[in-house]
Amino acid sequence: MNTIDIKNFYEKITILGSTGSIGISALSIVKRNPSLFKVIVLVADKNVSVMLQQCDFFSPDWVVMKNKKSADILREKLKDKKIKTQVLSGNKAICELASLKEADLVISAIVGMAGLLPTLSAINAGKTILLANKESLITSGIIFMKALSFNKAKIFPIDSEHNAIFQVLPKFIQENLGKINLKKNGIKSIILTASGGPFYNFKKENLSFVTASEACSHPNWSMGRKISIDSATMINKGFEYAEARWLFNASSSEIDILIHPQSIIHSMVEYIDGAVLAQLSVPDMKVAISYAMSWPDRICSGANFLNFNKLNNLTFLKPDFIQFPCLKLAIDAFDEGQAAMTVLNAVNEVTVSAFLDSKISFNQISEINTDILMSSSFSEPISIEEVLEIDKKTRIKSEKKISSLIF
Repeated sequence: MNTIDIKNFYEKITILGSTGSIGISALSIVKRNPSLFKVIVLVADKNVSVMLQQCDFFSPDWVVMKNKKSADILREKLKDKKIKTQVLSGNKAICELASLKEADLVISAIVGMAGLLPTLSAINAGKTILLANKESLITSGIIFMKALSFNKAKIFPIDSEHNAIFQVLPKFIQENLGKINLKKNGIKSIILTASGGPFYNFKKENLSFVTASEACSHPNWSMGRKISIDSATMINKGFEYAEARWLFNASSSEIDILIHPQSIIHSMVEYIDGAVLAQLSVPDMKVAISYAMSWPDRICSGANFLNFNKLNNLTFLKPDFIQFPCLKLAIDAFDEGQAAMTVLNAVNEVTVSAFLDSKISFNQISEINTDILMSSSFSEPISIEEVLEIDKKTRIKSEKKISSLIF
Protein backbone atom coordinates (compact mmCIF):
# COMPACT_ATOMS: atom_id res chain seq x y z
CA MET A 1 0.00 0.00 0.00
CA ASN A 2 1.28 3.46 -0.81
CA THR A 3 2.28 5.63 2.13
CA ILE A 4 0.13 8.48 0.83
CA ASP A 5 -2.95 6.34 1.53
CA ILE A 6 -1.81 5.66 5.08
CA LYS A 7 -0.57 8.98 6.48
CA ASN A 8 -2.74 12.04 6.71
CA PHE A 9 0.00 14.25 8.09
CA TYR A 10 3.47 15.27 7.04
CA GLU A 11 6.64 14.58 8.98
CA LYS A 12 8.90 17.45 9.90
CA ILE A 13 12.50 16.93 8.86
CA THR A 14 15.86 18.30 9.93
CA ILE A 15 18.76 17.64 7.56
CA LEU A 16 22.25 17.87 8.98
CA GLY A 17 24.45 18.24 5.89
CA SER A 18 21.84 19.38 3.38
CA THR A 19 24.27 20.58 0.69
CA GLY A 20 26.13 17.25 0.44
CA SER A 21 25.13 14.33 -1.76
CA ILE A 22 22.98 12.64 0.91
CA GLY A 23 21.22 15.86 1.81
CA ILE A 24 20.54 16.73 -1.81
CA SER A 25 19.13 13.25 -2.44
CA ALA A 26 16.91 13.51 0.64
CA LEU A 27 15.57 16.85 -0.51
CA SER A 28 14.80 15.45 -3.95
CA ILE A 29 12.60 12.85 -2.20
CA VAL A 30 10.87 15.59 -0.22
CA LYS A 31 10.28 17.49 -3.45
CA ARG A 32 8.74 14.38 -5.03
CA ASN A 33 6.51 13.76 -1.98
CA PRO A 34 5.44 17.23 -0.76
CA SER A 35 2.36 15.97 1.09
CA LEU A 36 4.46 13.68 3.28
CA PHE A 37 7.36 15.82 4.43
CA LYS A 38 8.07 19.38 5.57
CA VAL A 39 11.65 20.62 5.92
CA ILE A 40 12.06 22.71 9.05
CA VAL A 41 15.85 22.83 9.56
CA LEU A 42 18.77 22.71 7.12
CA VAL A 43 22.41 22.61 8.23
CA ALA A 44 25.57 23.00 6.16
CA ASP A 45 29.16 24.18 6.41
CA LYS A 46 29.70 27.05 3.96
CA ASN A 47 28.03 26.31 0.60
CA VAL A 48 25.95 29.47 0.35
CA SER A 49 24.84 29.09 -3.28
CA VAL A 50 23.31 25.62 -2.81
CA MET A 51 21.78 26.54 0.55
CA LEU A 52 20.18 29.63 -0.98
CA GLN A 53 18.51 27.47 -3.62
CA GLN A 54 17.31 25.05 -0.95
CA CYS A 55 15.85 27.84 1.16
CA ASP A 56 14.16 29.35 -1.88
CA PHE A 57 12.40 26.10 -2.69
CA PHE A 58 11.76 24.47 0.71
CA SER A 59 11.37 27.54 2.98
CA PRO A 60 12.79 25.94 6.16
CA ASP A 61 12.16 27.69 9.47
CA TRP A 62 15.85 27.58 10.37
CA VAL A 63 19.23 27.28 8.69
CA VAL A 64 22.58 26.88 10.39
CA MET A 65 25.85 27.45 8.57
CA LYS A 66 28.86 26.22 10.50
CA ASN A 67 30.94 28.99 8.95
CA LYS A 68 29.93 32.40 10.36
CA LYS A 69 30.95 34.38 7.28
CA SER A 70 28.82 32.11 5.10
CA ALA A 71 25.90 32.56 7.49
CA ASP A 72 26.20 36.35 7.23
CA ILE A 73 26.26 36.22 3.43
CA LEU A 74 23.28 33.86 3.32
CA ARG A 75 21.30 36.02 5.72
CA GLU A 76 21.66 39.04 3.42
CA LYS A 77 20.77 37.07 0.31
CA LEU A 78 17.65 35.66 1.97
CA LYS A 79 16.66 39.16 3.04
CA ASP A 80 17.00 40.38 -0.55
CA LYS A 81 14.71 37.56 -1.71
CA LYS A 82 12.26 38.24 1.15
CA ILE A 83 12.68 34.67 2.45
CA LYS A 84 11.90 34.55 6.16
CA THR A 85 14.17 31.63 7.10
CA GLN A 86 16.17 32.40 10.25
CA VAL A 87 19.95 31.92 9.89
CA LEU A 88 22.31 30.93 12.71
CA SER A 89 25.95 29.89 12.74
CA GLY A 90 28.39 27.72 14.65
CA ASN A 91 28.55 24.28 16.24
CA LYS A 92 26.46 25.18 19.27
CA ALA A 93 23.55 26.28 17.09
CA ILE A 94 23.85 23.10 15.01
CA CYS A 95 23.54 20.95 18.13
CA GLU A 96 20.61 23.00 19.45
CA LEU A 97 18.64 22.67 16.22
CA ALA A 98 19.55 18.99 15.86
CA SER A 99 17.46 18.46 19.00
CA LEU A 100 14.61 20.81 18.02
CA LYS A 101 11.37 19.64 19.62
CA GLU A 102 9.27 20.03 16.47
CA ALA A 103 11.38 17.67 14.32
CA ASP A 104 10.11 14.13 13.67
CA LEU A 105 13.09 12.91 11.62
CA VAL A 106 16.73 14.01 11.76
CA ILE A 107 18.91 13.04 8.81
CA SER A 108 22.51 12.88 10.05
CA ALA A 109 24.64 13.42 6.95
CA ILE A 110 27.40 15.76 8.14
CA VAL A 111 30.68 14.22 6.98
CA GLY A 112 33.35 13.25 9.49
CA MET A 113 33.82 13.91 13.19
CA ALA A 114 31.90 17.18 12.86
CA GLY A 115 28.74 15.07 12.83
CA LEU A 116 29.29 13.46 16.24
CA LEU A 117 27.92 16.08 18.61
CA PRO A 118 24.90 17.06 16.49
CA THR A 119 23.95 13.40 16.09
CA LEU A 120 24.30 12.82 19.82
CA SER A 121 22.14 15.89 20.47
CA ALA A 122 19.39 14.39 18.32
CA ILE A 123 19.71 11.07 20.15
CA ASN A 124 19.53 12.75 23.55
CA ALA A 125 16.34 14.47 22.38
CA GLY A 126 14.79 11.07 21.61
CA LYS A 127 14.56 11.67 17.85
CA THR A 128 14.35 9.21 14.99
CA ILE A 129 17.75 9.53 13.32
CA LEU A 130 18.43 8.54 9.73
CA LEU A 131 22.14 7.87 9.98
CA ALA A 132 24.66 8.44 7.21
CA ASN A 133 27.43 9.79 9.47
CA LYS A 134 29.69 6.74 9.80
CA GLU A 135 31.90 8.27 12.46
CA SER A 136 29.09 8.23 15.03
CA LEU A 137 29.33 4.45 15.30
CA ILE A 138 32.93 3.96 14.13
CA THR A 139 34.38 6.07 16.94
CA SER A 140 31.59 6.13 19.52
CA GLY A 141 29.52 2.98 19.11
CA ILE A 142 29.25 2.12 22.81
CA ILE A 143 28.35 5.68 23.78
CA PHE A 144 25.81 6.14 21.01
CA MET A 145 24.06 2.79 21.45
CA LYS A 146 23.71 3.40 25.20
CA ALA A 147 22.34 6.89 24.53
CA LEU A 148 19.85 5.48 22.00
CA SER A 149 18.51 3.02 24.56
CA PHE A 150 18.42 5.51 27.43
CA ASN A 151 16.62 8.21 25.43
CA LYS A 152 14.35 5.81 23.52
CA ALA A 153 15.57 7.27 20.25
CA LYS A 154 15.50 5.28 17.01
CA ILE A 155 18.17 4.91 14.40
CA PHE A 156 17.62 3.89 10.78
CA PRO A 157 20.72 3.40 8.61
CA ILE A 158 20.84 5.09 5.21
CA ASP A 159 24.19 3.80 3.99
CA SER A 160 23.22 1.58 1.08
CA GLU A 161 24.67 -1.62 2.59
CA HIS A 162 23.24 -1.24 6.09
CA ASN A 163 19.93 -0.06 4.73
CA ALA A 164 19.84 -3.13 2.48
CA ILE A 165 20.29 -5.37 5.51
CA PHE A 166 17.69 -3.35 7.40
CA GLN A 167 15.18 -3.82 4.57
CA VAL A 168 15.32 -7.62 4.67
CA LEU A 169 15.20 -8.02 8.46
CA PRO A 170 11.97 -8.79 10.33
CA LYS A 171 10.17 -5.69 11.58
CA PHE A 172 10.78 -6.71 15.20
CA ILE A 173 14.54 -6.40 14.65
CA GLN A 174 14.14 -3.20 12.62
CA GLU A 175 12.45 -1.63 15.64
CA ASN A 176 15.18 -2.78 18.03
CA LEU A 177 18.47 -2.28 16.21
CA GLY A 178 21.54 -3.11 18.23
CA LYS A 179 19.62 -5.05 20.87
CA ILE A 180 18.50 -8.31 19.31
CA ASN A 181 20.35 -11.65 19.27
CA LEU A 182 20.53 -12.61 15.60
CA LYS A 183 20.81 -16.38 16.03
CA LYS A 184 17.83 -16.49 18.40
CA ASN A 185 15.83 -14.83 15.65
CA GLY A 186 16.77 -17.27 12.92
CA ILE A 187 19.65 -15.34 11.34
CA LYS A 188 22.89 -17.16 10.52
CA SER A 189 24.90 -14.28 9.08
CA ILE A 190 24.98 -10.85 7.49
CA ILE A 191 26.77 -10.53 4.16
CA LEU A 192 28.13 -7.07 3.38
CA THR A 193 28.79 -6.52 -0.30
CA ALA A 194 31.52 -4.21 -1.58
CA SER A 195 32.07 -2.89 -5.08
CA GLY A 196 35.83 -3.20 -4.63
CA GLY A 197 36.23 0.31 -5.98
CA PRO A 198 38.25 1.02 -9.12
CA PHE A 199 41.23 -1.18 -8.15
CA TYR A 200 39.79 -4.51 -7.04
CA ASN A 201 41.56 -6.31 -9.91
CA PHE A 202 44.90 -4.47 -9.51
CA LYS A 203 48.01 -6.00 -7.96
CA LYS A 204 49.27 -4.29 -4.82
CA GLU A 205 52.61 -3.34 -6.37
CA ASN A 206 50.78 -1.37 -9.07
CA LEU A 207 48.72 0.66 -6.63
CA SER A 208 51.64 2.89 -5.64
CA PHE A 209 51.41 4.60 -9.01
CA VAL A 210 47.69 5.37 -9.15
CA THR A 211 46.61 9.01 -9.08
CA ALA A 212 43.96 10.73 -7.00
CA SER A 213 41.89 11.20 -10.12
CA GLU A 214 41.99 7.47 -10.87
CA ALA A 215 41.17 6.59 -7.27
CA CYS A 216 38.16 8.93 -7.29
CA SER A 217 36.74 7.40 -10.46
CA HIS A 218 34.36 4.95 -8.84
CA PRO A 219 32.87 2.58 -11.42
CA ASN A 220 29.33 2.61 -10.01
CA TRP A 221 28.70 5.35 -7.47
CA SER A 222 28.93 9.11 -7.63
CA MET A 223 30.51 10.09 -4.30
CA GLY A 224 32.63 12.77 -2.70
CA ARG A 225 36.41 12.59 -3.06
CA LYS A 226 37.13 11.41 0.47
CA ILE A 227 34.69 8.51 0.48
CA SER A 228 35.80 7.59 -3.05
CA ILE A 229 39.36 7.12 -1.78
CA ASP A 230 38.05 5.12 1.18
CA SER A 231 36.24 2.88 -1.26
CA ALA A 232 39.41 2.48 -3.33
CA THR A 233 41.44 1.39 -0.25
CA MET A 234 38.41 -0.58 0.98
CA ILE A 235 38.80 0.90 4.46
CA ASN A 236 35.26 2.13 3.91
CA LYS A 237 34.09 -1.48 3.98
CA GLY A 238 36.04 -2.05 7.19
CA PHE A 239 34.27 0.91 8.75
CA GLU A 240 30.95 -0.44 7.48
CA TYR A 241 31.83 -3.75 9.12
CA ALA A 242 32.18 -1.86 12.41
CA GLU A 243 28.86 -0.11 11.87
CA ALA A 244 27.17 -3.43 11.15
CA ARG A 245 28.55 -4.93 14.36
CA TRP A 246 26.86 -2.15 16.34
CA LEU A 247 23.65 -1.74 14.35
CA PHE A 248 22.79 -5.42 14.18
CA ASN A 249 24.41 -6.63 17.41
CA ALA A 250 26.49 -9.01 15.31
CA SER A 251 29.55 -11.03 16.33
CA SER A 252 32.58 -11.36 14.05
CA SER A 253 31.41 -14.83 13.00
CA GLU A 254 28.03 -13.40 11.94
CA ILE A 255 29.41 -11.00 9.31
CA ASP A 256 31.00 -11.82 5.98
CA ILE A 257 32.27 -9.47 3.25
CA LEU A 258 32.07 -10.16 -0.47
CA ILE A 259 33.28 -8.06 -3.39
CA HIS A 260 30.40 -7.62 -5.84
CA PRO A 261 31.70 -5.35 -8.63
CA GLN A 262 28.30 -4.69 -10.23
CA SER A 263 26.84 -3.03 -7.07
CA ILE A 264 23.38 -4.43 -7.75
CA ILE A 265 23.03 -6.56 -4.61
CA HIS A 266 23.60 -4.09 -1.81
CA SER A 267 23.86 -6.67 0.97
CA MET A 268 22.26 -9.91 2.11
CA VAL A 269 20.99 -11.73 5.19
CA GLU A 270 21.41 -15.50 5.47
CA TYR A 271 18.80 -17.28 7.59
CA ILE A 272 19.28 -20.56 9.46
CA ASP A 273 16.95 -22.44 7.10
CA GLY A 274 19.29 -21.81 4.17
CA ALA A 275 17.35 -18.89 2.70
CA VAL A 276 19.30 -15.78 1.68
CA LEU A 277 17.36 -12.53 1.36
CA ALA A 278 18.99 -9.80 -0.68
CA GLN A 279 18.11 -6.21 -1.53
CA LEU A 280 18.71 -5.35 -5.18
CA SER A 281 18.48 -1.98 -6.89
CA VAL A 282 20.39 0.36 -9.14
CA PRO A 283 23.27 2.07 -7.31
CA ASP A 284 21.32 5.15 -6.22
CA MET A 285 21.26 6.41 -2.61
CA LYS A 286 17.69 7.64 -3.01
CA VAL A 287 16.48 4.03 -2.66
CA ALA A 288 17.97 3.66 0.82
CA ILE A 289 17.09 7.18 1.95
CA SER A 290 13.46 6.98 0.84
CA TYR A 291 12.91 3.69 2.65
CA ALA A 292 14.25 5.12 5.90
CA MET A 293 12.18 8.28 5.46
CA SER A 294 8.94 6.40 4.84
CA TRP A 295 9.50 3.30 7.00
CA PRO A 296 7.69 0.96 7.40
CA ASP A 297 6.03 1.89 4.10
CA ARG A 298 7.47 2.69 0.69
CA ILE A 299 7.23 5.77 -1.48
CA CYS A 300 8.47 6.84 -4.88
CA SER A 301 12.16 7.69 -4.55
CA GLY A 302 12.87 8.93 -8.06
CA ALA A 303 15.51 6.24 -8.62
CA ASN A 304 15.56 4.24 -11.83
CA PHE A 305 14.30 0.66 -11.83
CA LEU A 306 16.43 -2.40 -12.49
CA ASN A 307 16.19 -3.82 -15.99
CA PHE A 308 16.93 -7.51 -15.53
CA ASN A 309 17.05 -8.04 -19.29
CA LYS A 310 20.13 -5.82 -19.46
CA LEU A 311 21.94 -7.16 -16.39
CA ASN A 312 25.22 -8.94 -16.99
CA ASN A 313 26.34 -11.78 -14.76
CA LEU A 314 26.49 -10.94 -11.06
CA THR A 315 29.86 -11.94 -9.65
CA PHE A 316 31.27 -12.32 -6.14
CA LEU A 317 34.85 -12.47 -4.86
CA LYS A 318 36.46 -12.78 -1.45
CA PRO A 319 38.44 -9.62 -0.58
CA ASP A 320 42.22 -9.89 -0.63
CA PHE A 321 43.64 -8.52 2.63
CA ILE A 322 47.14 -8.28 1.13
CA GLN A 323 45.85 -6.17 -1.73
CA PHE A 324 43.64 -4.12 0.60
CA PRO A 325 45.39 -3.98 4.01
CA CYS A 326 43.19 -1.12 5.21
CA LEU A 327 40.18 -3.43 5.22
CA LYS A 328 41.88 -5.92 7.56
CA LEU A 329 43.24 -3.04 9.63
CA ALA A 330 39.72 -1.75 10.33
CA ILE A 331 38.34 -5.22 11.15
CA ASP A 332 41.17 -5.84 13.62
CA ALA A 333 40.87 -2.34 15.12
CA PHE A 334 37.24 -2.99 15.97
CA ASP A 335 38.26 -5.96 18.10
CA GLU A 336 40.83 -3.79 19.89
CA GLY A 337 38.18 -1.31 21.02
CA GLN A 338 36.74 2.14 20.60
CA ALA A 339 40.05 3.98 21.08
CA ALA A 340 41.66 2.03 18.23
CA MET A 341 38.74 2.76 15.92
CA THR A 342 38.93 6.47 16.77
CA VAL A 343 42.68 6.50 16.04
CA LEU A 344 42.21 4.69 12.73
CA ASN A 345 39.41 6.99 11.62
CA ALA A 346 41.47 10.08 12.46
CA VAL A 347 44.71 9.00 10.81
CA ASN A 348 42.81 7.82 7.74
CA GLU A 349 41.20 11.22 7.29
CA VAL A 350 44.65 12.82 7.44
CA THR A 351 46.29 10.34 5.04
CA VAL A 352 43.45 10.53 2.53
CA SER A 353 43.71 14.32 2.54
CA ALA A 354 47.47 14.06 2.03
CA PHE A 355 46.99 11.65 -0.89
CA LEU A 356 44.45 13.96 -2.51
CA ASP A 357 47.00 16.78 -2.16
CA SER A 358 49.67 14.57 -3.84
CA LYS A 359 51.80 14.51 -0.68
CA ILE A 360 51.87 10.70 -0.35
CA SER A 361 51.29 7.72 -2.62
CA PHE A 362 48.20 5.52 -2.56
CA ASN A 363 49.99 2.64 -0.79
CA GLN A 364 51.34 5.02 1.84
CA ILE A 365 47.78 5.53 3.08
CA SER A 366 47.71 2.01 4.51
CA GLU A 367 51.36 2.17 5.64
CA ILE A 368 50.88 5.37 7.66
CA ASN A 369 47.49 4.22 8.98
CA THR A 370 49.12 1.04 10.27
CA ASP A 371 52.10 2.84 11.79
CA ILE A 372 50.00 5.39 13.67
CA LEU A 373 47.53 2.78 14.90
CA MET A 374 50.26 0.41 16.10
CA SER A 375 52.19 3.18 17.87
CA SER A 376 49.19 4.70 19.68
CA SER A 377 48.00 3.80 23.15
CA PHE A 378 44.88 5.37 24.64
CA SER A 379 42.52 4.31 27.39
CA GLU A 380 39.05 3.38 26.25
CA PRO A 381 36.94 6.57 26.00
CA ILE A 382 33.80 6.80 28.12
CA SER A 383 32.58 10.16 26.83
CA ILE A 384 32.35 12.04 23.55
CA GLU A 385 34.85 14.55 24.92
CA GLU A 386 37.42 11.76 25.36
CA VAL A 387 36.71 10.49 21.83
CA LEU A 388 37.32 13.98 20.46
CA GLU A 389 40.57 14.29 22.43
CA ILE A 390 41.87 11.00 20.99
CA ASP A 391 40.87 12.22 17.55
CA LYS A 392 42.68 15.54 18.02
CA LYS A 393 45.93 14.00 19.29
CA THR A 394 45.95 11.40 16.53
CA ARG A 395 45.53 14.03 13.82
CA ILE A 396 48.48 16.02 15.19
CA LYS A 397 50.64 12.89 15.31
CA SER A 398 49.60 11.88 11.79
CA GLU A 399 50.36 15.31 10.33
CA LYS A 400 53.84 15.22 11.90
CA LYS A 401 54.44 11.76 10.46
CA ILE A 402 53.49 12.90 6.95
CA SER A 403 55.59 16.06 7.26
CA SER A 404 58.64 13.96 8.24
CA LEU A 405 58.18 11.86 5.09
CA ILE A 406 57.88 14.90 2.85
CA PHE A 407 60.66 17.01 4.30
